[in-house]
Amino acid sequence: MSRATPFSQARPAAAGSVPRWLSRNRAALTALVVFLLLFAFVDWLSPGPMTYFDISFQASGGTALALAAMGQTLVVLSGGFDLSAGAVVSLVNAVLAASMDPTQMEASVFLWTLVGIAVGMGVGAVNGLFVAFLRLQPIVVTLSTMFIVQGLTLLVLNQPGGFVSPSLGNLYMGDAVPELVPASLVLLGVAVLFWLWLKKTRFGVALYAVGSDPAAAEATGVRVPWVRFGAYVLAGGFYGLAGVFVSAQTGSGDPLVGNSLLLSMFAAVVIGGTRLGGGKGGLVGTIFGAFVLMIVVNILLALNVSAYYSTIAEGVVLLAAVLLGSFARDSVLLGQLQRLRGIAASHAAGTHVSRRGTVDRRLPFATAAARPRPPSDSIAAPGFIRRNGATLRHALPAYICLVLVLIATQFLLGNTLASWGFWNSLLVLSTFLVILALGQGSVILTGGLDLSVPWTIGLSGILLAGIVQGSDVALLYAVPLVILVAACIGLLNGLGVVALGLSPIVVTLAANGILQGIALIYSNGTPSGFASPWLRWLMTGRLGQITPVLVLLAVFLVAGTLLLGRTAFGRRIYAVGNSMEAARLSGVRTGRVVIGVYVLSALCAALVGILLTGFSGQASLGMGDDYLLPSIAIVVVGGALITGGRGHFLGMVGGALLLTALQTLLAGTTLPYAFRAIFFGCVVLAAVIALREKRS
Repeated sequence: MSRATPFSQARPAAAGSVPRWLSRNRAALTALVVFLLLFAFVDWLSPGPMTYFDISFQASGGTALALAAMGQTLVVLSGGFDLSAGAVVSLVNAVLAASMDPTQMEASVFLWTLVGIAVGMGVGAVNGLFVAFLRLQPIVVTLSTMFIVQGLTLLVLNQPGGFVSPSLGNLYMGDAVPELVPASLVLLGVAVLFWLWLKKTRFGVALYAVGSDPAAAEATGVRVPWVRFGAYVLAGGFYGLAGVFVSAQTGSGDPLVGNSLLLSMFAAVVIGGTRLGGGKGGLVGTIFGAFVLMIVVNILLALNVSAYYSTIAEGVVLLAAVLLGSFARDSVLLGQLQRLRGIAASHAAGTHVSRRGTVDRRLPFATAAARPRPPSDSIAAPGFIRRNGATLRHALPAYICLVLVLIATQFLLGNTLASWGFWNSLLVLSTFLVILALGQGSVILTGGLDLSVPWTIGLSGILLAGIVQGSDVALLYAVPLVILVAACIGLLNGLGVVALGLSPIVVTLAANGILQGIALIYSNGTPSGFASPWLRWLMTGRLGQITPVLVLLAVFLVAGTLLLGRTAFGRRIYAVGNSMEAARLSGVRTGRVVIGVYVLSALCAALVGILLTGFSGQASLGMGDDYLLPSIAIVVVGGALITGGRGHFLGMVGGALLLTALQTLLAGTTLPYAFRAIFFGCVVLAAVIALREKRS
């Protein structure tokens, strides 16, 4: 009797089945062909024939990205996402640079490589613990750990420097076979051999099964949590190895060295043929995807195109690769059949199918489990408490914690609560987060996420300052122009999610990279101009005893509360977040609602960019980077469900006040700045655990 495993049907076809092998590896082979064509184009552009030095340089240039993207691929295959990958690369680089002894020019390469891998696997284990066993959303978990890891990195190495032993560079950047085989290619070859072995093991087969259909995998005896946990741990090991290679490449440490890799990682994963949502793809294709991206950037440089276009190219390539993959998987007929016959089955199984034509545009991790119904005046209930009990239960903890933080502030920083200046400053600083709460909160209520907030803020501020140049008159047409640009950004984000059926994570992450490139090109890397006197007065002047912007804040609070709680658009947002299909069957035009919340999010981000420019007097590159995690944190801390359908704007306002009060308290202590990122990340994780939806 044969003893087939429960996943024998998922194993490769019999040897000799060339057409089936070609079909299974079509995406990876396509990436290989594209890589070869681009390589030939680079050779044609070069003034002379390619030398061994050129090939070795190209190989070492793409290896770090390839290794990190291979780790991301493992997570994606399991059905997850990992936004902390770039931060882990930075942490490993910082640990090595801060720990190696400058007096010892020779160090054990094997030992330090193990150290880097161990650090990465440690972070991966933390991610896996929260995602696999506590069943939290991968996006919010890895976003939180990204900021925590960034804070830890700054504690280890707060500025570029440190020392990395030359022995590391001699091995990884040298030749495995002199003048014939670069060591970087051997390292990738070892990683490929490990993958080819791993995918044939029970864990490897289970990885595909979990990514394809976790419910079916669990029914056949797979320990789904352990498989997901293992995917994050192994992915962390690859990030750690990438950090070791980066250290060998640079010979020093940089706490921000891995930040630029995140967009490129996802692009490499998609170009290599791995399906976002899990269950299809592999690490070999990812390697070719990484080198395709590297060559695209090199081609731009060879054509004397500014390096500022690189993030635009990466974002466009990511969107194009995902879109082409979507077309390859689904025909129009299949989309119509799925619309007519497959919707009920996919929702009954509680899974999200990330295919073009799928009607559910929420995050691929949002389940179809029953969620609390939105507050509605049409449901009569005796008494205010009973009528708003669910809202109060989730929103009040933020205000209770706010009171505790204020008491701690009074105790640690002295008699501050009795000063009107303290309250005025607290409210002014809270204005930015309150505005973002409406936009990001509306997106989250529908089950989405907007990762383009940072550079929507940055581009808006840079555009405003560049146009205004200190003129109040110019403000009259500069503000409408910035608002119009923001509306177009939100519209494109929404259309990418709705019309193209792409993941909100992919669309907004790519948009953030594209907006960064646009901002760099517009400002030529150095933003010019400054805020007008009236805008400065709005943010820093006095209207009696208050800062004028607080009047705007009061109006915004009333408008936001009415928008989400008293309008048809607000009720439709909750309906979409609770069940996309039920909302559609009820007559809600769900596509318009989803597009509307992304437009609203972009408009709110643009308003924050305008106000920040007035607050500081000028715009700066990266002025919105510090607002990504807080914009999500205030929504979660305010009692909203990260998968959508539950939350109240006033609860989010409480979250904004709480995080601002926390930041004020931390700023008044002697703790390093890095602790803020660590603390905020921990607060988000704690809030998600405490306020997560109870499972039956």
